[in-house]
Parts: sequence; structure tokens; C-alpha cells
Amino acid sequence: YIKLFMKSKYNKNSIKVWANAKKYIPGGNMFLSKRPERFLPDHWPTFYKISSKCFVTDLKNRRYTDMIMGIGTNILGYSEPSVNKSVINSIHQGNMSTLNCIEEQMLAKKLINMHKWSKAAKFARTGGEANAMAIRISRAFNKRTKIAICGYHGWHDWYLAANLKSKRRLNDHHIKELNVDGVPKALKNTVFPFKMNDFNDLQKIKKIRGLGVIKMEVYREKKPNIKFLKEIRKFCNKRQIILIFDECTSGFRETYGGIHQKFNIYPDICVYGKALGNGYGITAIVGKKKIMDNAQKTFISSTFWTERVGPTAALKTLEIMEKIKSWEIISKKGKIFKKKLLDLANKYELPINIFGSDGIPAFSFNSQNNLKYKTFITQEMLKSNILASNVIYICVKHDFKKFNDYFSCLNSIFHKISDCEKGYNIDKLLKSPVCHTTFQRLN
Repeated sequence: YIKLFMKSKYNKNSIKVWANAKKYIPGGNMFLSKRPERFLPDHWPTFYKISSKCFVTDLKNRRYTDMIMGIGTNILGYSEPSVNKSVINSIHQGNMSTLNCIEEQMLAKKLINMHKWSKAAKFARTGGEANAMAIRISRAFNKRTKIAICGYHGWHDWYLAANLKSKRRLNDHHIKELNVDGVPKALKNTVFPFKMNDFNDLQKIKKIRGLGVIKMEVYREKKPNIKFLKEIRKFCNKRQIILIFDECTSGFRETYGGIHQKFNIYPDICVYGKALGNGYGITAIVGKKKIMDNAQKTFISSTFWTERVGPTAALKTLEIMEKIKSWEIISKKGKIFKKKLLDLANKYELPINIFGSDGIPAFSFNSQNNLKYKTFITQEMLKSNILASNVIYICVKHDFKKFNDYFSCLNSIFHKISDCEKGYNIDKLLKSPVCHTTFQRLN
């Protein structure tokens, strides 16, 4: 089928391939963050044939250096041979059975040993469902329905309910103006967003009656204020509120496990995803046993949570991470990346914001043209066979040659952006519509 498709008329133009996909798949794919409109509308290559190390080959056999790495999934690089070998062996032995795979138990023990504050684990295959599971378990434990959140935690009803009161309530946490069509209105006033390091917001959260859960990303864009985290932990202890850290994105990038370990502040439940399986579907929920045991009191179950590939990939990925100390490699590269980015911005006197953890450097411009500049960067990087936006998911396979290629290209881009800040019209440089940041319907 793939060979026939590659010979078909659709392979000649990625725009036509994407248009064809949207005929059969609402929105074109299963993941909003991989839609071409999020990068370079009408020009992003969109579909791939091969991924290896930090390279991606598209349908027209054009090879790119990838600075996005599957939106953070492949921390060891694409198609890591040792992980693939373990997965292939597990497939040959049988991926599914009426009985359970022992790899689940092995992975649970491994994660619990890595997190001494935890005593139990459950597994899923996506971050959204793992976060939903953590919420269900927590509500079953303390019988309270209200949740305070800080960060992005998936697409499920419980999370999007925050926007029932106002479609802008989640604007500071993920995509602007997320639509809540299909979310029961009865969930209104069950989820309350607050901002990282904002003590005024925290005081408002403390006044919510019936609050049962505080769920937050420890580090997404802003580095957490230790005093802020300690205050939240203290408040949760006092009110018997469950503290959940969502480390689907931040996990394994700056420590062997959750980034919360750097701050010596521990949650009641922690959620992991993305990098855990190095591209294979596996997510984990680890937590305190008295809370996690409530997974038995409420109904949580799914057939394909028991397939063998996910935990097999996670075990091998964790083994390699531990052996090479991948988090140290990534953090070191991230610090260097941020410094080079700042030096280049200073060279052209650009008003830049550099943020994100060392493992996931990101930047934006203090300019009304910020979104246009972001689109322009993607456009020009693509000309040099680099897949890039304003967020870089560093992996083990990104070496300094890749960095040099990236910054060589970025140097000329920043030069042109500098001209635009002095009066040149950025619209004359764009060959594409501006990338999307809101949740927009794609016809």
C-alpha cells in the first residue's frame, strides 16, 4: 500500500497530500501540534517516510535535520537501535495475549525505585489519558471534585471544563481560545487555572471550597520559584489536597526522572510520558500507595494498555538513559544553545525572550510581529533542510555540528529580522500565511 501511495499523484505535492488527508480525517491528523498550519501553512512537508537519529526524510526524499523531535518524544534520537531491537524481540514473542506481560511489573518496580516517595504505578499509552487517570484516582481518594491547574494537561473534559466559564481561561496554559463544544456544561466551575509563581493567584486558589486536587507542570516556560512550590506543598498537606505533577514533557530531561527531584519537592502523584518510551506509546502514573490504590475503587481499564511494546520500550530507554546519563548530555547542550541564542540576539540588538528548561530551550520576540517572525524562522530554516520553530527539543543525537548549522542559518535570519525591527516590512519576506496559535477549524 505504501509503495503504491508513493507512486501516486499525491506524492508530488505535500499540500495535496495534506488536503487529501483532511478529506478522510477531520483536521488531517490525530495531533494538533503536528498540523502544518502550526508551523508553515501551505509549505510544511507534513508527512515522513524515514526517521533516524535526528533526521527525517519526507515523501519527496528530502532529508531534514529535526530540531523538534516528534514534539519531544525521542530523547535518544529516532529509531534508536537498542530500543528497536527490544521492541522487535517482544513482537516476535507476541505483543498481546490473554495473559499479562511481565514487563509491566518490571517497569513499575523500576519507576518506583527511581522515585522513593512513590510506592505504586499504573500505565497508559497517551499523556491525556494518563492525566485523566490521575484525576480520577485523586477524586476517588478524597471525594472532592474541584481542581486547580497550572499548565497543559490534555484534551479530556475535566481539563477543558476550565474554559466553560470563559474561553480565555486556558490562554496562559496552552493554545488560545480552546473550544469547549461537547464538554458538559455541568462541569463549569470545577477547574480553576492559576499562573506559575503568581502568589496572588495562589491566594485565590486557597479560598476555593471543596478543592481536592492541585495539578501542575513543574517547569514548562517559567522556572518554578522554590518558595512558590513549597507553599503549594504545605497548603496541600494542611488541607489534605492531592498534589499532582504533570511531567509528561519535562520528565527525564534534566534529571533521571522528574524535574521536581532537582527542587526536593515531591508530589503525591507524578505523570510521565513523551520521552519515557523514546517514540513508543507508553505513559506512567506513579504515586503514593494509599492514593493509587483507589484505582481499584473506581473503574479504570483499557485493552491496549496491556500491550507489550510500550513497557518494553520504556525499560530499554530507561536503561540507556541511566547508562549514558542522557539528562546531563541534554542539559549541557541546552545551556550552550541558550547562550549562543542570546549572543546572536545581542549581536543584532533584537528584543528577545529566552525561556524554557535547559532541555527544551524556547524563545520569542518582544514585538508585535512576533508570530510573523516565528513563521519566517521556520520558512528560512526549511530552505536549509532544518525543521525548526521557536521551541527546540534537544536530544542526545543533536551534536555541535547540528548546532553550528542551525546558528549559521539563524544568523542570516536574525539579520533580516533586525532590518524589519528598523522598518522593513516583514510581509514582503513571508511566502506563507502566518502560523496558527489559536485552535482554528481546518476545513
